[in-house]
Amino acid sequence: MVDTAFLGRRYPIGIQTFSEIRKEGYVYVDKTDLVWKVAHYTKYIFLSRPRRFGKSLLTTTLDSYFQGRKDLFEGLKIMELEKEWEAYPVIHVDLSVAKAETTVEGLRSVLMRLLEPYKAIYGEGSYETSPGGLFAGIIRRAHEKTGKQVAIIIDEYDAPLLDKLHNKERLDEFRNVMQEYYIQLKANEAMIKFCFITGITKFSQLSIFSTINNLTNVSMSPEFATICGITDEELTTVLAEDIDRLAKEYGCSSEVMHGKLKQQYDGYHFSGNSKGVYNPFSLLKAFQHKELGNYWFESGTPTFLFRQMQEFRTDITALDDIEVPSMAFDRPTEAMTTALPLLYQSGYLTIKDYDRVSMLYQLSIPNQEVRIGFTDGLLPTYIGLESSDVQTGFALKFWRALKQDDINLALEEMQAYLAGLPYIEGFKKKLAEVSNVEGFYEWTFYLVFSMLNVYVKTQVKCARGRIDMVVHMPDTIYVFELKVDGSAQQALEQIDDKGYAIQYQTEGRKVVKAGVSFSSETKTIDNWVIG
Repeated sequence: MVDTAFLGRRYPIGIQTFSEIRKEGYVYVDKTDLVWKVAHYTKYIFLSRPRRFGKSLLTTTLDSYFQGRKDLFEGLKIMELEKEWEAYPVIHVDLSVAKAETTVEGLRSVLMRLLEPYKAIYGEGSYETSPGGLFAGIIRRAHEKTGKQVAIIIDEYDAPLLDKLHNKERLDEFRNVMQEYYIQLKANEAMIKFCFITGITKFSQLSIFSTINNLTNVSMSPEFATICGITDEELTTVLAEDIDRLAKEYGCSSEVMHGKLKQQYDGYHFSGNSKGVYNPFSLLKAFQHKELGNYWFESGTPTFLFRQMQEFRTDITALDDIEVPSMAFDRPTEAMTTALPLLYQSGYLTIKDYDRVSMLYQLSIPNQEVRIGFTDGLLPTYIGLESSDVQTGFALKFWRALKQDDINLALEEMQAYLAGLPYIEGFKKKLAEVSNVEGFYEWTFYLVFSMLNVYVKTQVKCARGRIDMVVHMPDTIYVFELKVDGSAQQALEQIDDKGYAIQYQTEGRKVVKAGVSFSSETKTIDNWVIG
C-alpha cells in the first residue's frame, strides 16, 4: 500500500481497476456490501448505467472478489458478509475498446484479441477460429483445469453497436457477430458460476441475448439503485473533507458548497422513489480540479443519441417534465419508437418521481451539468448554430442584463442577436425544416437560456392552459408568452387572462410577465410588452 500522508487526497480519475485503487491508496467510496449482494443475487445479471458512472470499477471489483482477493477488501463492508473467500477462474472482457470498429472483420479481430490473455493461461483448440468458438473453448478449459465453475464479466457489451444504431444494415451485421459470441454463455451454462454484463442501452431478448432466457435485468431494481454513483449520505461523510476544501476555494460555507454540488452533479434516480446519486466521475473531477466544471462531456459527445433524436423528431422543450409508464423508456433499442429509451439509458433523462397508483414515472434532466452539455450538442442539431456562436459576445450581454433584472435590455440583446441569424445557412435550413415556426423560436429561447445556465421550462401546465416559457432566476421569475406575427400586447393579455403568473406569486421572488412577438419576415423579435 502507498503512504498517502505526503501525497494528500488522491482521486481515481480514469482509474477503473479496484485492485489499483486499493493498493495505491486512492479515495474509495465503499460499495462492497452491494457488490456481495449482486454476486449472490442470481447467476446471470445485466446492469445498465450511463457512461462514466462507475460500471467498470464495479466489474473489476467483482473480478477481484471472484478471484478471492481478500487482501484487497480488508476494512470494507464486505468483510462482514463474506466468510469463505473461495477463488474461481475469471474471464473479464471490456468491449469499450471495440467502439471505434467500422467493419465486422475488425470487430471479430478485437474479440479474439481480448481473449488472448486467457488463451495464454488455458490454451486454445485448432478449430477455434471464431470469437465465439475461442470463448467457448476457454470457458471449458478453465473449468477443466481448475475444477471450478467460471465467473464471466463483460463490460460495455453494447459499445460496438451504439454508433451503428442509425444504420440498420450495419447494426444487423455487428449484432450477428456479437450474438455468436454471447450464445456461448447459454451453451456453457453448467460451467459458469456467475455472469455479469454491463452496458448503456438495454439488451433485447429478441436479438443478441435471445438465448440467455434467464438473464436478470437489475437496472431498475431498488436494491441496486445506488450500486453505481455516490449518494448524498456518502458525499457528506466519506467525502466531507473534500467539500470543505472546495468550499474554502470558493470562499463559501460547506453547506453552500454542498448545495452547489447537489445542483451541478446530483439528481440521478434508477428506480421509482429511490435515493438520488451523484455522477461519480464529475464529482471527483470537481474535487481534483477545485472547480465546478461540466466534466461529463469531456470524453466526447454522444453523436449516436443526437442522430436518433433527429430521426424521431424529438421535441427538446418537452424533456424537462415527462410522465410515462416504464415501458416507454425501459425498453430495448430495437423496439424504440421514440428517442426516450436512449435519453434515459444514456443519462440525459432520469427518474424524478414515481406514482405507484398510476404506475407512471416522471422523467427530467438530472442536473445542471447535463443540461449545459446537452444544450451544447443540441444547438447545432436544432437551430443550426454552434454553442460558441451563442456564447461569444451575446451571452455575456444577455446574462448581465438578466442579472441586473433588466428584461428590456436582455430582449434588446436577443433581438439584435437573432437579427443576424438568417444569414447563417444552418439557421435558415433549420427554420425551413420546422412546421411550427412559433415552436422553433421556443426551441431557440429554450436552448439559449439553458446555455446560459438558466433554469427554463416550456409548455408549463397550469389550471387554464400551458405557459409557453418560465425562466427562473435567483431573484426573479419570468413568465413568457410567445407569438409569431401576432401582437405582443395580446400575448401579455393572455398571461393575465389565464392566470399564468399566479402560481409563482407565493415563491418570494419578483414575477415579471413578458409578451413577445416574433416576425416571420425579419426572423427576429418584433416587439415585446412587459407587465
